[in-house]
Amino acid sequence: MSDLTLAVDIGGTKFAAGLVEPGGRVVAAQRSATPRGGDAEALWETLTGLLDRLEPPPGVAGVGIGCGGPMTWPAGEVSPLNMGGWRGFPLRERLAARFPGIPVRIHNDAICLAVAEHWRGAGRGSAAMLGMVVSTGVGGGLILGGRLIDGGTGNAGHIGHVVVDPGGPPCGCGGNGCLEAIARGPGLAAWALAQGWSPGRAGSSQEPGRASEPGGESFRQDGEPSGQGGELYREEGTATARRLAADAVAGDPIALAAMTRAGRALGVAIASAVNLCDLDLVTVGGGLSQAGDLLFGPLEEALREHTRMGFAGRVRVVPAALGQDAGLVGAAALVIAGDRYWSPGP
Repeated sequence: MSDLTLAVDIGGTKFAAGLVEPGGRVVAAQRSATPRGGDAEALWETLTGLLDRLEPPPGVAGVGIGCGGPMTWPAGEVSPLNMGGWRGFPLRERLAARFPGIPVRIHNDAICLAVAEHWRGAGRGSAAMLGMVVSTGVGGGLILGGRLIDGGTGNAGHIGHVVVDPGGPPCGCGGNGCLEAIARGPGLAAWALAQGWSPGRAGSSQEPGRASEPGGESFRQDGEPSGQGGELYREEGTATARRLAADAVAGDPIALAAMTRAGRALGVAIASAVNLCDLDLVTVGGGLSQAGDLLFGPLEEALREHTRMGFAGRVRVVPAALGQDAGLVGAAALVIAGDRYWSPGP
């Protein structure tokens, strides 16, 4: 039996599969573009073709899967919002049939990213951590007592729907004033446009690069972080969050106000999580985290305003550290480190 774990990362712009050593190193990986408008079987065939090219050795230790939601968990029937071809698709069941007799485990992709950061990234050694993704959406995963907390349906840590402004903008979930409605990239750009922002007016010559923040990640169209060297988040037109951040760097007052608004919303939401869960660390990844101090400055300011209890003051907020393989690393951890990151059983 091999000591390698097969990891699968399903996203709206690409599928990835890799072989991961027990220590978390990805030793081989294959990627393929997600078929646009593909039906259920076209999507499945893309995944199986990817696995065929990867050629996992006989007897892998298990299969870990990260996939966008919603999904029934832990059964693994998936209905990713950005893949209309899969509605109630039995992804875990299909992969279990292809790889019988070994653990096949699935979780939300944002949770897998949080797991990766705790296991092998910026969160190593933390007993109480929230891992966040801030890009076209806002998601997260929660670690308490050194273990992943799932909640009743596998959705614990979904900080994007913490309310930070009850009278705020409508959210895709149907509520108002959720963190995601304010801080996600497209919403941020839309707010700036409504305030009179004219993209590029400040004379910024280029958009922030991928290396602008250690461990920073590029925008992806599906709202997942792709990591350094990963595929760019392809926003339509010129009024993008990436352009907004560049204009803020160049001193555009509306762009600066937009970044401050997003940073403060993040700080308020994180403060609520810290006060509720007694966290010692929060990692922030995803495309918007590349804005650096433009985002983290107001985030820290709001966080400190709302964490006045002594225990809450110790929390640190840091950029995510892992790159484009983070999704594969986190998915593999569901198998390799299941004592910390998997609770439902085999």
